Amino acid sequence: MVAKISAGKSLFGALAYNQEKVDDGKAKVLGANLICEPADGKFNIGDVMDDFNRWIPSHFRTKNPVFHVSLNPHPDDKLTNEQLADIGREYMEKLGYGDQPYLIFKHEDIDREHIHIVSLRVKSDGTKVKDSKEHERSKAITIELEHKYNLIPSEGQNQGELWMLSPVDASKGNLKKQIASVIEPLTSMYHFQTIGEYKALLSLYNIGIEELRGEAKEKPYRGLLYSTLDKEGNKVGKPLKSSIFSKTVGLDSLEERMTESSQKIKEGKIRDQTRKIVFEALVTAKDELQFRRKLQSSNIDLVLRRNDEGRIYGATFIDHNNRCVLNGSRLGKEFSANALNEKFSNKEYIDNTQSQTIQSADVPTINSPVNLESIGNMIDSLLDIPVFDNSANPDANNRQLKKKRKKNRRYGRQM
Repeated sequence: MVAKISAGKSLFGALAYNQEKVDDGKAKVLGANLICEPADGKFNIGDVMDDFNRWIPSHFRTKNPVFHVSLNPHPDDKLTNEQLADIGREYMEKLGYGDQPYLIFKHEDIDREHIHIVSLRVKSDGTKVKDSKEHERSKAITIELEHKYNLIPSEGQNQGELWMLSPVDASKGNLKKQIASVIEPLTSMYHFQTIGEYKALLSLYNIGIEELRGEAKEKPYRGLLYSTLDKEGNKVGKPLKSSIFSKTVGLDSLEERMTESSQKIKEGKIRDQTRKIVFEALVTAKDELQFRRKLQSSNIDLVLRRNDEGRIYGATFIDHNNRCVLNGSRLGKEFSANALNEKFSNKEYIDNTQSQTIQSADVPTINSPVNLESIGNMIDSLLDIPVFDNSANPDANNRQLKKKRKKNRRYGRQM
């Protein structure tokens, strides 16, 4: 069983994400702690918010007061609702949340049943629930529960599938609810440092985003529009203002999130972990399709942007293991758009307008020798050895390319 913990600012957003699934018949409430349970068993998000608010002190210093965790047993584990509820309660008790209000939701929207628990990181006296070495303690608790309930060990489970969010489908209607169910958890789960990286992440779920800036009644304004995209990357339906969703997906909150993400990526080893995997895949890949498949086998998605001539001008890597979104240039110049374009320029690429269900037989595999000089440069970069490049100024080349660019193809996931 694998636990995925996230901290956030929006209690309503976390509760709404789960309650919407309940309302759609794709989830149910299995248990509650210090939350009034209605006689008919039908929880109302307004009443639940009132109960939670009674436990929130008027003053506290915790920046992210909301606790949200998913507990994911192996797909072959068959557990009753009572067992899942007991596992949720025991987990929260052992992690230090036994005296906190929380709700346990069971999700049934995918084949693998799992539970989500929403609680508070701040106590009623304003102090924070102990979170030192939280992930290490959580891992020890899940191992203990695996033994107690005879569960399949978590080793070997596909980490990238633990939070399986459904791409937006315009044919199903209710685009506001579909978009909200994706963007709200994504903003709290993933680390990204620019709107462009956030845009690449959203493209995996058929969602587009536009930044708006202007002036109305002599007052400046700035905001975001979210749109549904079809398979070709075209907008479908009316764009929706970020203000109709929770504040966590608005421009101000996203900028705060980007600052936090930048600091965390800088302090930790997230970037190095992703770069190592990408490096190994790139060195051994014979073509773009094989490169993508190697990355996807390690739970990393690649989003490329191409102009009308097919030249790659943007590359973003989305690592679902550490939930980090990184432009190729952040990993090193060997992984930048220019470098990838050079490596794959003589090979057929997968047109952005094609269906995401493309099969391997549809794209020919072209065998070509590995560029030893590129490998050497990548090794030097990984070892932080300075490389002196006397070639032409790449920035000048980029400016020339931008002048030639007319319009972009789909900004989304290519398979």
